[in-house]
Amino acid sequence: MHAIRLHAFGPAENLRYEQTETPLPGPGQVRIAVAAAGVHLLDTALREGIKGGPAPLPDLPTTPGREVAGTVEALGAGTDPAWLGRRVVAHLGMNPGGYAEKAVVDAEKLHDIPDGLDEAQAVAMIGTGRTTMGILLFAELTADDIAIVPAAAGGIGSLLVQHAKNVGATVIGLAGGQAKTERVRRLGADLAVDYKDAGWPSVVRAFLDEREVPGATIVFDSVGGEPGRAAVGLLARGGRHLVFGWSSGGPLTGGPLVFAEGELAERGITSESVLGPVMMAKAGGDNPMRTLETASLAEAAAGRLVPDVQRFPLREAAAAHRALANRGTMGKVVLVP
Repeated sequence: MHAIRLHAFGPAENLRYEQTETPLPGPGQVRIAVAAAGVHLLDTALREGIKGGPAPLPDLPTTPGREVAGTVEALGAGTDPAWLGRRVVAHLGMNPGGYAEKAVVDAEKLHDIPDGLDEAQAVAMIGTGRTTMGILLFAELTADDIAIVPAAAGGIGSLLVQHAKNVGATVIGLAGGQAKTERVRRLGADLAVDYKDAGWPSVVRAFLDEREVPGATIVFDSVGGEPGRAAVGLLARGGRHLVFGWSSGGPLTGGPLVFAEGELAERGITSESVLGPVMMAKAGGDNPMRTLETASLAEAAAGRLVPDVQRFPLREAAAAHRALANRGTMGKVVLVP
């Protein structure tokens, strides 16, 4: 089979399309003929040798990727034979191996792909979608909310825009460049603004003034930096700042916004990081990750959330990494063998 192999940490060019041995499923595992593999910003950091997220640096050489969808083609000892031939999607967890034509995963991590979803959409929902569902547990949006969504053309951002519109909220989507802002507008945002334009906060303020409201009620912040700070400046008194990333600092190497003492308290604004253990605790249950995955796939199956996907051929994984790092993508980035 073919797979993307990383022999040394470094630039995207270090990702090589190679022929390698087909993996064998162990006890309780299945082998999937991969039809789609997810690419995550975390993958770009790990490729560079940067430990900035929950996943450890892999032993080299390695095949990156932790999100796969396809058809079960082989079973390990003791695995339920009913899985054979089914369309499935799975998050591989801390064990990479997704950028390949074949991937092995524990059967307990499998989800059936709902009818009406293709494999690329299912991959988008198993990782990006589950994170979105976790963020929404904290947001508790209503029709009274006015939400600002930076990176609204991204994988999570595009889902947040859709959910907010589903509940009747007013949505202000921020994105970089005309193509992305047009995409955000098509997703249903009430206002789509190019944050590359230095005057974008004034455009948002004029929009809010037209509605005679003092400001937005919530900012979904995965960007941080100057765009994030400007968005927080547009919050009304009592607004909420939900943080789930800080991509403006580079792939997981930056940090969340730092506010001066009392800066937010004076305006009654709360700022909360909602990733990691905090999100898992909020999801609850014996397996909170799976709970969020199941909810995410159900939203897509019902048509309430439609994942936006940008596909790259598997052999072009390096191009996918470069595009993602340079913010040249829209929606979830997916590799297709």
